[in-house]
Amino acid sequence: MPSTKDLLQDAAARGIAYRDDIASREVAPLPDAVAGVGAFVEELAEQGTPDEVILAQLDEIGSPATVAMAGPRFFGFVVGGSYPVAVATNWLTTAWDQNVGAFDMTPTTSMLEFVSMSWMKELFGLPESAAAAFVTGATVANFSSLAAARNRVYTDIGWNVEADGLIAAPPVTIIIGDEAHPTLIKSLGLLGFGRERVVRVPVDRQGRMKVSGLPAIDGPSIVCTQAGNVNTGAFDPIGEICDLVRPQGAWVHVDGAFGLWAAASPAKCGLIEGVGKADSWATDAHKWLNVPYDSGVAFVRDADALKAAMSVTADYMMPENEFRKPSDFTPELSRRARGVDIWAALKSLGRRGVAELVDRCCAHARRFAEGFAAAGFDVLNDVVLNQVLISFGDDVTTRQVIEKIQQEGTCWCGVTVWQGKTAMRISVSNWSTTAEDVDRSLDAMISIAQSV
Repeated sequence: MPSTKDLLQDAAARGIAYRDDIASREVAPLPDAVAGVGAFVEELAEQGTPDEVILAQLDEIGSPATVAMAGPRFFGFVVGGSYPVAVATNWLTTAWDQNVGAFDMTPTTSMLEFVSMSWMKELFGLPESAAAAFVTGATVANFSSLAAARNRVYTDIGWNVEADGLIAAPPVTIIIGDEAHPTLIKSLGLLGFGRERVVRVPVDRQGRMKVSGLPAIDGPSIVCTQAGNVNTGAFDPIGEICDLVRPQGAWVHVDGAFGLWAAASPAKCGLIEGVGKADSWATDAHKWLNVPYDSGVAFVRDADALKAAMSVTADYMMPENEFRKPSDFTPELSRRARGVDIWAALKSLGRRGVAELVDRCCAHARRFAEGFAAAGFDVLNDVVLNQVLISFGDDVTTRQVIEKIQQEGTCWCGVTVWQGKTAMRISVSNWSTTAEDVDRSLDAMISIAQSV
């Protein structure tokens, strides 16, 4: 049986080899590799398997059957490629095995969460008073933010929703844009507001909420806005919406899964003007900040509302001290040290590096759009950020082209439907993508499209 040191060194060597090869390999796995994962299907044996055999099997069968999402030519979803320093800190914090719940028990990871929270609030232009929850992703960040919103709007009308629930509670008006992301709607359902009991506001051709379509605010209300439409990259006029509805007592939430990072770029921050006027914000660090999965963050202006919605007490838990108690702000009591990876990425990049990362990805997106337009294909959106929508004609042809692009392997893009029209979506958010990667991908995609 190998020592712990030998086993971890073996794992590190295999992980390094995987990442060393990722820029040159085909993005999609070969069919034989995908078929090979069937070897994992077996009866649970009576006797255990040696640790080194398990690790070798995972690498030799599993690694070839992965999609190279961390590579520079994966454009299928808005996901980052995980900075090397963040991968390294992720490995180290996994070895630490810290459950970030209280400062007295986990002082290092609790402090690094606090520092990460402070740095992000400054980058995004959020109020200093805001509290943060380090969660799995934007779905739970939306959930956590909206749980705080639910607490606050009910408190304002004298209803204790944490104690008495929603049965017989007064109704709350939920207002969303017609292009709200499904994860936000899922969060509303989890919170008991209902996925369909919402007021939908019409949007323009880019998916931006039309302020003229907002209903009058009457009674407890939550308005959900979007910073970065997942198809077009467009932003709701958040500042204007806040000015209109917050004086009437409405809570304004911002779903900024990737778009919130535009605030870090002097060239792009105009897109998100007024975002600091809102009451809560949700984002992902495993998107544009390029840290490993899973890493989402919720920010809430009213820290007491978030704490009231999330905190729990028990006799066996550590009592509060003067330092922030992380478990008071998250849905989970047990969770890994996500904030360390965020701290490492931000410390490595600095303010200027984050801005350059955002600007570089946006420049790559424009390069894609210009290349397709020059080749005679339709670009369906105004490329204001890192998202590009391409049509190759009718819906059937577009889907055929996308399927062939995915099979060919140079790059990987996904299919979407934008306002009734099937399109290929290109999302550029990987730190390692270069102009050469864009040109290589364009050449392959255009050649395939012309052949179809």
